[in-house]
Amino acid sequence: MGRIAYDAATAASFRQAREIRRDGLRAWEDAVRRHLTPVLGMTVLDIGAGTGAFATAFCDWYGVRVVAVEPAAAMRALIPRRPDVDVRAGHAAALPLEDGSADGAWLSTVTHHVPDLAAAAREIRRVLRPGAPVLIRNAFAGRGERLRIVRWFPETARLLATYPSVEQTCKAFAAAGFTPIALEPVVQRDIASLTELLDRVETLRTADTLMRSLTDEEFARGRRRIAAAVEAGTATDLTSSLDLLVLR
Repeated sequence: MGRIAYDAATAASFRQAREIRRDGLRAWEDAVRRHLTPVLGMTVLDIGAGTGAFATAFCDWYGVRVVAVEPAAAMRALIPRRPDVDVRAGHAAALPLEDGSADGAWLSTVTHHVPDLAAAAREIRRVLRPGAPVLIRNAFAGRGERLRIVRWFPETARLLATYPSVEQTCKAFAAAGFTPIALEPVVQRDIASLTELLDRVETLRTADTLMRSLTDEEFARGRRRIAAAVEAGTATDLTSSLDLLVLR
């Protein structure tokens, strides 16, 4: 995987600034349940598991077993160790699982890090049982207008335009035999106030792929926008939205 090299400092920043509190994930709990149809004890593959926020959430929400595959050692080190989360080194195009051993695959903000989506799709097909779903939570090129980060830092749209689009993603997975069955925006409220966003923004610049693309002046302008809104007490939409693309 590319775009960011997750060393210990970057992994810690990711956990601090980007790992969403459990109460901010409620909309995702409902959306995933609709398409995964979880059964107690089933195996879900979390590809690019990061610091394990979704891996642990899936176990708690659904009573499933999660195989958390993460290429960065510094990120793997921060995944909570518990009996229902099996942490393994690997990446989307080289998954350390046996053929047909998983009941579903979850990729959260991962596809833009994958150099060869078609190869990843073939590997995911190999490890999934027939009919098992792939659930992709991501920002896609051409669909970034609902991202909070783009609203405050519009220059991040420049890098977002290089992310795989929904069409490109579906084409890569279609070659491996997957068919798209759903595409829906999921709205999350993961911050309580603009002040919280302002407090996080310096760390976000280290941990967030889009934020890292900003020049110093672009970052400063966006930070001033947020600070001015906090000072003015401006009523602002605090939500952000990513897409859930589901394929079988």
